[in-house]
Amino acid sequence: MNKAIDSATTIRPGEELNTEHLRAYLAAHLPELRDSLVIEQFPRGFSNLTYLLRLGEQELVLRRPPFGANIKSAHDMGREYKVLAGLTQVYPKVPHPLLYCTDESIIGAPFYVMERVKGVILRAQSAPKLALTPDLMQKLSTAAIDNLAAIHAVDYTAAGLADLGKPQGYGRRQIEGWTRRYHNAQTDEIPTIEQAITWLTTHLPAEAGAALIHNDYKYDNFVLDPDDLTRIIAVLDWEMCTIGDPLLDLGTTLGYWIEPNDPHALASMFGLTTLPGNLDRGQLVERYMATSGRTIADPLFYYVYGLFKIAVIIQQIYARYRQGHTHDERFANLIQVVRDYGQMATLALEKGRIYQLTKG
Repeated sequence: MNKAIDSATTIRPGEELNTEHLRAYLAAHLPELRDSLVIEQFPRGFSNLTYLLRLGEQELVLRRPPFGANIKSAHDMGREYKVLAGLTQVYPKVPHPLLYCTDESIIGAPFYVMERVKGVILRAQSAPKLALTPDLMQKLSTAAIDNLAAIHAVDYTAAGLADLGKPQGYGRRQIEGWTRRYHNAQTDEIPTIEQAITWLTTHLPAEAGAALIHNDYKYDNFVLDPDDLTRIIAVLDWEMCTIGDPLLDLGTTLGYWIEPNDPHALASMFGLTTLPGNLDRGQLVERYMATSGRTIADPLFYYVYGLFKIAVIIQQIYARYRQGHTHDERFANLIQVVRDYGQMATLALEKGRIYQLTKG
């Protein structure tokens, strides 16, 4: 199982950090860390960049914005640090943050450092090393949706995070904001995305209350216990966390939750939910309602919202690649993922449901 523990590797060209500046900064602010510094990179994420810092036997994690990013609210290191610091008081499944730096002369951008939580992160690349049986995936998918309900029940006031967002009017602002971001990053004409925008704008439901929401909740943002892969020991990537409508957060998770017959491009990115045993999207909603006590009269809006939002995030990454801000070849074909998300939104609206969209 140790081979499946998430590991770092060589830093991608163009994404190196200034080792000397960083070593001096860490020595000044974390004087207990006196060993030589070795930096590696966790290679799988698509958003903020994540590095492993080795100082002798000590291992820390550094997070910084991607090179070329101009989406300030999605890459605010100080905000993410504040969220982690607050959550450690009320929610046990987060890494402890240690240090936040605004001095861009150190590595070229603001960053923060946190403890490393060592465990298994489910990715397509690691799946062959694991015995992901139907029973295990059924238990894990159930644990995942139960944990999302637990996050939505967190006392964000006790965490000092009540000022993190403005829940009143959150849904409308989300539709308007993601529409604006999509058009700012647009590279291709995709009619199905435009149709989703129109439908969402005209079908906005009443708000379902306010909760702490993660906004990027999916399998590869969980750290799992190596001895029990059904147990989530930490949730990562809180950069989009806010106070808002919890059903929109559920919608984002539904958008990531690919079923076996969904388009291949989606399965290639988020395909572990296609493994036998996983709850399907309809069952996820049923389980969430039972665990959270919330009623969802019709999940269609929230699912289409999740599809649209994720399509915009991927469009932004693809636009950065097209503009030459990153040379990561994983991004070269992301426009097909955007198209497939548009296709899924159209199918959901045509069939009036959120699951088994390519059947019957």
